[in-house]
Amino acid sequence: MEAPLADEGPKKIELGVYQRPDDAPRITATEMTAAVLSLVWLALTIGYFLIVGKGTDDFDSIRFVMMLIAIFMPVAMIWVGALAVRASVTMREESRRLQAAISAMRQSYLAQQHGGTASSSVEKKLEEIVAAQRKTESTLAMFTSIRPGTTPPEDKLAIPSPALIEEQASLALGTPSESLAPPLSVADFIKALNFPETAEDKEGFRALRRALSDRKVSQLIHAAQDVLTLLSQDGIYMDDLRPDRAKPEVWRRFAAGERGHSVAPLGGVRDRSSLALASGRMKQDAIFRDAVHHFLRKFDKTFAEFEQTATDEEISALSDTRTARAFMLLGRVTGTFD
Repeated sequence: MEAPLADEGPKKIELGVYQRPDDAPRITATEMTAAVLSLVWLALTIGYFLIVGKGTDDFDSIRFVMMLIAIFMPVAMIWVGALAVRASVTMREESRRLQAAISAMRQSYLAQQHGGTASSSVEKKLEEIVAAQRKTESTLAMFTSIRPGTTPPEDKLAIPSPALIEEQASLALGTPSESLAPPLSVADFIKALNFPETAEDKEGFRALRRALSDRKVSQLIHAAQDVLTLLSQDGIYMDDLRPDRAKPEVWRRFAAGERGHSVAPLGGVRDRSSLALASGRMKQDAIFRDAVHHFLRKFDKTFAEFEQTATDEEISALSDTRTARAFMLLGRVTGTFD
């Protein structure tokens, strides 16, 4: 993690990592070894030819050339090897200093990212004011008012359908199974939109099964599953998002058909990475784009029916589900709240 860099404060880049050390030895052990080997070879070859050719007075050009090759070719090979070794050492040293330079630049960049905004008192104060305002709005949204009513969420219908309830007594054989299923309660509706927490969440799976038996809600559940699966492929998970809470009256205005600035707080997701990834995929992936638009339509239609009888507390609970967070993220990406 990079958090400790913020506590250490901005670090100054050491410019020495870009410069060649002044105290670097001009003559290394490699050159010394090559010089010694060259001198030894020259001494041996000169001594050998002096002893062998002592009694020969005739000048032979071919013999002379062979003597030069025998004397200087090994010396040249020794120095070629020595230069190769020195070049290898120099390359390793340059690589080490380059890595140190990159590391210093990275540390400086991270330090500026963490501590650069603190240098401007005006900008810091503005950010504190905005953060305090968002915190206040979120706190106010949590203390929602409850509409008068005595029906508990466990028994209250999420999306009432009076005609269906009246006709259930006279259903004939062959009636679809969803028509025989019990009406979906508000509690199960909200739990289903949040999906089971874990594989052992029996209550969550029970609520999900009941929601899937409702024809209208099941369409929203399947649409939400599709977009959540596609978002997870890009590493976007709803549990990682911490959107700003919008007041229930804002949700009600959206359900009533209002758009624009009045419902802008619904786009409370401010995670730049998630917004950028989702926006990029909307432009490039036609399947993802179609799934998103289908999900937004289903959520809009279903929520409009749910809002008619829902209390502010129930709307606030629904807005904290994974499905609602996906709606806030994708709604902001597609400009639904603009």
